[in-house]
Amino acid sequence: MDIITSIIYIVLFIIMMIFVFSIGMLKQYMPRREVLLVLVVAFLIGAIGGAFFLDPIYDELPAMASIVEKNMPDNEETLHLDLSSSIDTNSLRNELSSMKGFKSFDETSISIPLWSFNEKERDYFQSIVGNIDSHYVNYNVTSDRINIDLAENYTSSEALKTFSDWYKLVYGETLSYAQIQAVLVVDSAELESFEQALLDKGIVASSIEGPVQDSINNTNSSMLSNLEFTLVCGGVGVVVAIIGIYMDSVVPAYRRFKKFLNTKRKR
Repeated sequence: MDIITSIIYIVLFIIMMIFVFSIGMLKQYMPRREVLLVLVVAFLIGAIGGAFFLDPIYDELPAMASIVEKNMPDNEETLHLDLSSSIDTNSLRNELSSMKGFKSFDETSISIPLWSFNEKERDYFQSIVGNIDSHYVNYNVTSDRINIDLAENYTSSEALKTFSDWYKLVYGETLSYAQIQAVLVVDSAELESFEQALLDKGIVASSIEGPVQDSINNTNSSMLSNLEFTLVCGGVGVVVAIIGIYMDSVVPAYRRFKKFLNTKRKR
């Protein structure tokens, strides 16, 4: 949300509070039993104004809180990506590396879903996978998939081709799908640009680590829920109405108090 829109929303909420204040000041012209109705109306107006005008601004607080971290030199964000094997990772790397703020892009592992293994099949894959390719630095066989960590500077396409060739030789079938895990490191100041570039390709980071994301997470953890914030805004409306209701007695009392202080000083 841009600054001008935020200012307009805040002004509109203030106008609503002025209206609530004006209603409260009409207390002397209404029966005493209707004061409760004024407070209920004030709560509803405050809650509605908060939900429509302040809540969108409140939701932007985490992003606003991270502005300082974005502009700190040398801050980096690490994006963990889960990619489909149908994605051309070489093309993706070339596109990302041409963007301002790019640090590195590494394909760290592949995950190959197969069928539900029985114990004998699982033991077989556990014993054989390490012999398929020397660039498989670590691997793990679960009940229905094989997870393989890749050596540095070894691409997922090379790893998948090696495994696919072995799989076709042994089982006479081709792999239909695999998942690639990659790590993208970028300047914190350019995080949004990279997120948008990935989103344009239908890719959303599974997790993000870094000063900006930490700031966003910390702010989110301390914020009220949307419902709680709306109720607080309703409470603000009630407070404003009460001030309006008792304004005709508060102002004279304030003047008497001020006069008392002035008299005391003269003495």
